[in-house]
Amino acid sequence: MRQIVSLLGAVCILTPFAASQLGRLRTTALSYQLLNLVGATTLTVVAPLERQYGFILLEGIWAIMSAWRLLRVHRRPTPDPG
Repeated sequence: MRQIVSLLGAVCILTPFAASQLGRLRTTALSYQLLNLVGATTLTVVAPLERQYGFILLEGIWAIMSAWRLLRVHRRPTPDPG
């Protein structure tokens, strides 16, 4: 079961990354940041169960940075249409 959860977390990170590399999704898009946050958080939670300390550090920082960027993207003022 842990492997399935880990794979889903990885897919959540890799999907927006691939889309951005193909020019189909901006890294500033809300969906990009949200998928990164979900994926990194999932992998951070699973990593201690396997005693993957380097992975905890990597994904923990990734999750923190994704959350920070998500807040910045969410708080960005919307352009005035007028």
